[in-house]
This record gives sequence, C-alpha cells and structure tokens, in this order.
Amino acid sequence: MDDARSLPRARLADLPLAAASIGGFWLFYFATIVVRTAIVDQEYATLGYSALGCLIGLFLTFLVWIVLARAARESVRIQVIAAAIACIPAAAIFSTFNLAFAVHQPLVARTVITEHRGDRTIVKSVEGDEVSAERVRRRLAPIPEEVKRQRVIRLIADGLVTWYFFFAAWASFYIAMSSANRLRTAERRLSRAEREAQSAQLRALRYQVNPHFLFNTLNSLSSLVMARREEEAERMIVNLSTFFRSSLALDPTSDVTLDQELQFQRLYLDIETLRFPNRLKVRIDVPRDLGPARLPPLLLQPLVENAIKHGVAKTAEPVLVTIAAREEDARLVLTVENDRGPRSASADETGTGVGLANVCERLAARFGRGAECEAVPLPDGGYRVTLSMPLEME
Repeated sequence: MDDARSLPRARLADLPLAAASIGGFWLFYFATIVVRTAIVDQEYATLGYSALGCLIGLFLTFLVWIVLARAARESVRIQVIAAAIACIPAAAIFSTFNLAFAVHQPLVARTVITEHRGDRTIVKSVEGDEVSAERVRRRLAPIPEEVKRQRVIRLIADGLVTWYFFFAAWASFYIAMSSANRLRTAERRLSRAEREAQSAQLRALRYQVNPHFLFNTLNSLSSLVMARREEEAERMIVNLSTFFRSSLALDPTSDVTLDQELQFQRLYLDIETLRFPNRLKVRIDVPRDLGPARLPPLLLQPLVENAIKHGVAKTAEPVLVTIAAREEDARLVLTVENDRGPRSASADETGTGVGLANVCERLAARFGRGAECEAVPLPDGGYRVTLSMPLEME
C-alpha cells in the first residue's frame, strides 16, 4: 500500500518544474507574436486567436509532460524515446489547429472599388492597387477538392515539422533539468547517508572506549580492595564517578578541545596514580595556544590506558607517561609515550584489543586520509604513538 501511494507523488515530483517551463516557453512564444505584430502590421485583432493557440499548445505540452513523467520511472533513455514519440502527435494537432485558425480568422477590412472601362473591369483597393479582372478571376478561380486536400496535407506536414522541433526543444529542456534535479537529490541522499554512516561508526567506536576503560579501572579498584587500601579505593570510586559523569555527557560525534581532552586524561591518571603511586610519573607538554584545537572526544584515552597497562603494570621500575602536542605545517601532532616497558603495546593478549586500532579507526572516520596514526617501540622498551590530523581551532 505504501508503494502504491508513493507512485503518484513520485510522478508529480517535477510538477513545479514542468509548470514553470511550459508556461515560460509559451509565454515567450506569445511575447514574440506581440512584438512582431507591433512592429510589422499592427493588426492586433489577430492576437486573440494567437492567445487561444498558445493555450492549446500549453495543454498539448502538458500532455507530453504526463508521458515523460510516466517514463521517468524507467530511465533517461526511455524518457528521451517517449519524448521523441509524444512530440509527433502534439505537433500534428497543433499544426492542424494553426491552419484552421489561419483559414477562419477574419480578414482585415478593406474598401474595394470596381470600375468598368470598356471591355475591362478595374478593381481598386484603398491603397490604389489596380488588377485586371482576368487576374482577379484567375486568382479567385475555384480550386479542385483534390488540390485542396493536397495543399492542406502539405501545410499540416510543414507545420508538423516546425512545431515538432518546438515541442522537442521543450522536452529536451525538461529532461535535462529533471535529470539534474534527480542527480542533485541523489547526491544529497548519498551525502546524508555517508554522514549518518560516519556518525554511526564514530558512535560505535566511541562506545567501545567506555567498556574498555571501565574494565581496566575495575581491575585497578579490585586490586586496591584486595590490598586493604580502603581510603585509596574510595578516592578512586569518587574519581571514577566524576570521570564517567563528564565523559558520558559528551556527544560521541562532536569534537572537544584539546584542553577538555587533557582534563579527562588527568581524571583518569589520578585514578591510576592511586594504584601505582610509586611507579607512575606523568608529564603533559602541551603549548597553551593549542588548547582550543579540536579533536574527537576521549581520543587519547585508549593510548594512555595502553601506556599504563603495558608499561607501568608490566615493570617494577618508575615509568614516565608523556602526553605532548605540537603544531607542524598546520597539523596537530599528538604523542603518547611510556619510556619503559615491553616493546609491544598495541594490544593485550588478554584484553579486548580496542586500544590503538580504535584510535586509528576513529581518526580515519573523522578526518579520512587527512589523518595519520603511527606506533613505534622505543630503545629502552617503551612505546610511542603519534597521531597527526588537520589543525582545527575552536
């Protein structure tokens, strides 16, 4: 039922374009007749017949449009063939009406004077033209019916050719404009679909972060409880609730400033410092003028988690976790580094494996080919992840 109801709406989708183009074509044609009449013969009595002819032509063009609108459901090729065929009867009908108007419209009144001079009869018009009676009789001699039919057919055929190209010109214009409209509509739909797909992808990748972070934090909290460090566990719970209250209020598809991102990371690092008070050292090296730079929310979160999980948690030595930012050639370059630990930090054999891959996928979804993601081991067993993206300031 829904499909059946949608078909009439689809066929009438180009009605405003059709109405405007049909009206414009015939209005322009009538305007040329008015101008010609005003310049050439100034016989304004015939304009009524011309206006009636334009109305008939407008109606015939509308019928051609109905054929084209039905053919539009197939393809442009079918629409062109339908236009080529539909314009033939429209041009023939209009040519016939044009001939009928030419035959039956009233002639301009003239005063005619007839004089007899001997064996000659002189016919004079108001302009003073003189023609012989013999020439008058020759001109007014009865025309055989067969000749009349042939002349009528020839006149209609001549008019058909002329008006066919007029109707075809309108049909070509309409098909071109209609196809352009459909192409623009399809492009808008495709663009909207791509934006929605990108938004859905960003949301899915963003929502991978919270479970991953929560799982690691609960492990840390469990370690504190098992070690009977109740005061530190309580502080971790308070910090955890603050972190989630702030992060869950964010729109996953909207950007945050670098200052906001660093604020979230400080909350997380405060939580982890309670777990590793003697091993975790933090350094944040970000120029103040890059604070308004925009990036996806919690982009650094998996990287900082990996630096702690694969660096701090895997060694008994103090580990320095560094978060740095700089500008290079109108690009924002971010680095997260742990100076000690195992050489492999891209994923955990027992974890969910969403860390570095999640960040790279989010960057690609947000910036496309304009983003770069690189991870390299350090000589002392640490790991450095470098993110590069176009610099966009708030």
